[in-house]
Amino acid sequence: MGGDTVTAINIAQALSNKGVECEFALDRTAPGILFKKNGLEWYTTSIPQAGGHAATKASLAKAAFKTFKAAWETSRLCKKIKPDVVVGIIGGGAVVGCVGALIAGIPSVGILITPADAQVCTKITTTIALPESNLFQMDLTNTNIHKAYSPVNPDIIVGSKEKALEMMPPEFKEDRQSILFSSGSWLFGKMALGVKKIAKSGLNVNILVVGEPLKEDEEDIQEYLKEENIIYLGYVDWMQDLYKIVDLTVLTDDGMMIHEAIACQLPVIALLGVKWGRYHNLAAVFEGAVLESELEDLEEVIRRGFDELYEMKDNALKYANDVLESSDKIAEIIYNQIKK
Repeated sequence: MGGDTVTAINIAQALSNKGVECEFALDRTAPGILFKKNGLEWYTTSIPQAGGHAATKASLAKAAFKTFKAAWETSRLCKKIKPDVVVGIIGGGAVVGCVGALIAGIPSVGILITPADAQVCTKITTTIALPESNLFQMDLTNTNIHKAYSPVNPDIIVGSKEKALEMMPPEFKEDRQSILFSSGSWLFGKMALGVKKIAKSGLNVNILVVGEPLKEDEEDIQEYLKEENIIYLGYVDWMQDLYKIVDLTVLTDDGMMIHEAIACQLPVIALLGVKWGRYHNLAAVFEGAVLESELEDLEEVIRRGFDELYEMKDNALKYANDVLESSDKIAEIIYNQIKK
């Protein structure tokens, strides 16, 4: 239901526009919520996780044997389906997909954001580093390693303000500015704590919150969101509409939503340390459009964001077109592997 799924669907849509038929494979434990909402079916395989950017030597070692077995399983799936190219999406998905394709003798492309997927996939296939990858901000000489912004759906900018207003509860005040808080499809405890902090700050704004609470944080999150001036919307699949009524976003320092916000020319406050201490320095990737903040400084940085709102919007505009074109850029790299 998260950013990996959106990444896969958006790349597949761009490939479909080139006449490529796309099929999907998920880990057999995955709920496939977004796939179901889009009427998509999928194959199942095993995709062990080592912890992404939070992976340790111990978790990587533990995942290594499972990953090797999963790659063989995926190679059998590849031989059954006989695709022209395999696209391994992020972390374990990238490693299992690309290694499985290698075993099956099929071309592949790895979509990278973690140190582990970069370490493995760049040695065996063509890869595309997204901004969260440690490769993205490096000067690279390897011509098989490409860089691209996260592949947003270009339709993200054509939402309906009227539809979003219809979805709002009576507590929403159209004459106030609005802040959107999100840590992605999942609502992490530290992001919810930031919501509570701003709800008690006295800022005269609409406070909109999206995402499903992580099970381990659910009790705390429910407590954090009890303030009367918080509008909690849960899991939202009409983000393109919601963005139309938002003035400022508070997001995590990673993922698809920062790219969507930039595409919509919305200023971003990146709340740091929300997801297991990850740090990607996306303020440097989108200079002037993203401000970073620790939890204790969040009110001050949000006030600065509102003071610099139009300047930040102008800076977001500098990147918006490139972000909107990222899906097509990625699709072209993958399509070239098919032609080879």
